[in-house]
Amino acid sequence: MNITTNKIASLAYTLKNDDGEILDKADENNPFLYMHGTGGIIKGLENALNEKSVNDSFSLIVAPDEAYGERDDKLTESVPRTMFEGIPDEEMVAGAQFHAQTPQGTQVITVASIDGDTINIDANHPLAGETLHFDVAVLDIRDATEEEIAHGHPHAPGGCGHDHA
Repeated sequence: MNITTNKIASLAYTLKNDDGEILDKADENNPFLYMHGTGGIIKGLENALNEKSVNDSFSLIVAPDEAYGERDDKLTESVPRTMFEGIPDEEMVAGAQFHAQTPQGTQVITVASIDGDTINIDANHPLAGETLHFDVAVLDIRDATEEEIAHGHPHAPGGCGHDHA
């Protein structure tokens, strides 16, 4: 069986940046599952996985335009601390992430830095602008269930784990 649309692939991988720093990892004991053809992973990796088979392994370099895009300075902003009313001071630290409602919908924002009562936020994906280096092994491939196809993502044994109301 090959990885094609609506197949669930189980992967082991190591993700590194240009400096060789490990950014993420999945192995045989804790594999990464995804449904092919739904846009659930970055475009460069999904394209490389198309038609791969169980036991295929490969290395891949993905440029920002096929990953999380280039960094966009327009997605950074300085806002007053009052925008984070109800958030305790000990949780307001550089690197903290929050969900924010924007005209584009819900976005994750990261606290880049804090300067007194000014919070500098960044809505870029943390890996925006990064060239990503993958070592990937295809562990398993199966057909998606009707429920997985309807939901657009793989399910763990026992179901989805969240509400699709």
